[in-house]
Amino acid sequence: MTTKHAIAPQPVHWPVAIGVAAERAGVSARMVRHYESLGLLPEVARTDSGYRQYGEADVHTLRFIRRSRDLGFSMEEIATLLSLWKDKERASAQVKKVAQTHIENLEERIAAMQAIKRSLQSLVHCCHGDDRPDCPILDDLASVSETAHPH
Repeated sequence: MTTKHAIAPQPVHWPVAIGVAAERAGVSARMVRHYESLGLLPEVARTDSGYRQYGEADVHTLRFIRRSRDLGFSMEEIATLLSLWKDKERASAQVKKVAQTHIENLEERIAAMQAIKRSLQSLVHCCHGDDRPDCPILDDLASVSETAHPH
């Protein structure tokens, strides 16, 4: 029987470069710069040669943003959540309201997607899927709908 020895993670010497910060937060360096440009992450210190330097708190904030994105929050909602997270005097009711509103938006989007799925299933059911050229799917897509919006 062989035993595997876990490799101890290398200690981090703060501050770190953008690539290290991104890796530790589970995002890309491009997204770190994007979050900075949106004001979700405060401007960080730079070396004399202009390289960004990230502290442990910055990486923690990046993880917060990543988890918020994983849950589908918009950038605007994330900005609100970050503000509430940093405000130690906030009421949890404020945070709950943001999350509840997000749930309601998700439910609306899910209902819309389910309606789209039902429509597509109906069209697929009507299509013979054989060698003939007639196709109810294409006919439906080509039909002029009164609910269509011009682009």
